[in-house]
Amino acid sequence: MGDNEDVWKPLSITEIQNIFSIIPVQWWIAGGWALDIYLQKITRAHDDIDIVILRPDHLILQRHLGRDWEMFIAYKGQLIPWNKNQLLDSHFDNIWVKKKDESTWAFQVMLLDTEVKDWIYKRDNTIRKPIEDIGLESLSGIPFLKPEIQLLYKGGSSVIREKDVIDLGNILPKLNASNRDWLKESLNIQYPQGHEWIELIDSYAKV
Repeated sequence: MGDNEDVWKPLSITEIQNIFSIIPVQWWIAGGWALDIYLQKITRAHDDIDIVILRPDHLILQRHLGRDWEMFIAYKGQLIPWNKNQLLDSHFDNIWVKKKDESTWAFQVMLLDTEVKDWIYKRDNTIRKPIEDIGLESLSGIPFLKPEIQLLYKGGSSVIREKDVIDLGNILPKLNASNRDWLKESLNIQYPQGHEWIELIDSYAKV
């Protein structure tokens, strides 16, 4: 993305909650903000704010946002206008949203693939969980993606950024053994030849 396309003025978590609480879809805060909600503290600056919804709900979201917001499909470095009532194929899973007549991006919506009542990890569809088991809720009622799932998205990316490693180090001491093991096992499934995070995850295992 270039020029003005990458200028962000992200909404706050409270603003997101106000928007999404009246839309009849399941939703969760994702990305670095989800990890900070889990830790109940801000650990670093956040350039944007990510929300995840279930893929079957994307047209419901569009109908509710369409009056005040413009939505674009982010795909392979391009931003493509999301046309009204356009069903998104499985290779489209990233929506950028901005207020109409404004130039800065306000939030990003990622679409989660599902099968019946399961969430499916797009990079390896053998990794899955019941949809009811992918999120938590903050004390103030804000839904957010479970940290081990968010770390899988970070660690399973083709490019691991410095902030992803920082996030891993902040979260690992707070994860219980079963969630840590799930993250390790999932990375091992995606990367049977090994992954750079495995040794670090193992270092937190209880002796």
